[in-house]
Amino acid sequence: MKANKLSLLFPDQDRITYEMIPEESWHDLGLDAVAEKVAAQPAELMMIQQVMRSLTPDPEVTAFRCGVFEDILRHPEIRERMLKLLDRVKTFYDYGVVRKHQGDESGLWDLMHRLEEYHDYIVTVEEIRECLAEKDLQSDGMIRLREEVDSIYRDNGFAALRKDVEEMRITASEVKSLTVGINLNDRFEAINMGLITVNSKPFTRSGLLKNFLTAVTPKDEIHPEADWNKSYSYYPANAGVGLADGVGQFVERGLVMRNPIAAMSMARIPDADGSASVPRQMDSAATMLTSRITRRLREMLGKYLNVSVKEISELIPELVFYTRWAEYIEKCRAAGWKFCTPEIRKNPEGSACAEAEGFYNLKLISAEKPENVVTNNLAFDREKRAYILTGANRGGKTTITQAVGQLFLLAQSGISVPADRFVFDPADQVLTHFPADEDKTLDLGRLGEECRRFRELYGKSTGKSLILLNETFSTTSFEEGYFIAVDAVKAILRRDTRTIYNTHMHKLAKELDSEINTEGLPGKAVSLVAETRDGKNSFRVKIAPPEGKSFAREIAVKYGVTYEALTQEGQ
Repeated sequence: MKANKLSLLFPDQDRITYEMIPEESWHDLGLDAVAEKVAAQPAELMMIQQVMRSLTPDPEVTAFRCGVFEDILRHPEIRERMLKLLDRVKTFYDYGVVRKHQGDESGLWDLMHRLEEYHDYIVTVEEIRECLAEKDLQSDGMIRLREEVDSIYRDNGFAALRKDVEEMRITASEVKSLTVGINLNDRFEAINMGLITVNSKPFTRSGLLKNFLTAVTPKDEIHPEADWNKSYSYYPANAGVGLADGVGQFVERGLVMRNPIAAMSMARIPDADGSASVPRQMDSAATMLTSRITRRLREMLGKYLNVSVKEISELIPELVFYTRWAEYIEKCRAAGWKFCTPEIRKNPEGSACAEAEGFYNLKLISAEKPENVVTNNLAFDREKRAYILTGANRGGKTTITQAVGQLFLLAQSGISVPADRFVFDPADQVLTHFPADEDKTLDLGRLGEECRRFRELYGKSTGKSLILLNETFSTTSFEEGYFIAVDAVKAILRRDTRTIYNTHMHKLAKELDSEINTEGLPGKAVSLVAETRDGKNSFRVKIAPPEGKSFAREIAVKYGVTYEALTQEGQ
């Protein structure tokens, strides 16, 4: 993802590179469901995912983004103005200016679209300038944006552009309808078109339908020739292109399209006879009949070729990103959920670390009340490099594993995180290894697929990465899975990567000192347990030996599946 010089998300693009985390990691962490609640439409959902999957371990980028987000979060009036701006600048709301096909001429519709882009550009500059004026901004990103927009506004060329655009939009607004002639083949498919008249009044719906039905319904009123007996002229577009042999009738009555390009995109236009060029033919014919407007547009827009509409337009989705997240978090806070601003470690020497206090999984917001959610603490340092997380089914192991990954992706996007406190070194990758779908394991088998995926994941990781494993190597026998897991964890420790390994292999956690924490490795693995109390899941994790058999014994006693209980029932 490339950034412009005004970017609020990707600063110093020439110096910093961003890596996309795998899409499956985004899905494994449950962030797709959360993003659906943040976004207001599908295009925003895609944009949110693209931004949050773009990672860099550079702490300056995280600090830059956090600053911008805090400014927007502290000023609800900025968010309100931004959301209103979206309703006004329809061109930019689609995330980017229209790019013409290579080799296209600047016809009327291209010029009209560029005119609307300039209009939206003017509105955006004026709105952002007014919105940020007199605000107590603290972030480098927002202060720079205010200065840049103010500089654009005060430039003499901006005032001239605004004047010219207003005059041309008034002239262009006089065009209310077009009368179009369409040549058809014997399957009643449009293969060629031309424009007949440009009108200052729109056709009425009833008049259009009546004219069309009159033209095609009574057989004796279908004209045998395409010659005109009226005072109209037919302006063919790219004559000779896309004509089929033995083409039939030309409909004399007109069809009206308020937005010709949009209307033509809705119709089924066959490609076999070259008729896919019909929209461009429409453009050509319209340009001929509106030559005065076209000439003035070309002259006016030619003066502003150096105006960077793209630069401003690309700010809109970035502001949308921050605004949508700020609205979501403010709503959650009002309901009682806690969020904090992430902190970047000030002295990042040695291994990449992290410390989270009172954190929880974002997915719980839609499923629980805040007072019912159990929060947890976790830290990565030299002595706690890889966690082997064990515990009972439905004890929250996967939920906690996801929550840790969410902390990193949110924080590195600049967004407030669901925790009381989060201090960390940013990750260059957040890599997950969760159970694969059955249809992805047919060729290699489930264990083979797991091994292949882990090998790829490990190859991408570094000492700055975060690896989250969920029941990895559990699809074979316990003994086979155990031996594979021992080697995998030792390799992870050798790479010095922050890791959580959620597993049912209690033996792996129990024998860490004898099998894994050997001399020469830069960090250590520790046992992390999703604890139980009185046979019930507490949804809290703690550093402790695995409960293993002791927990199984409690469950067996509770349900009467012990030797004593079973044999007594039989007597």
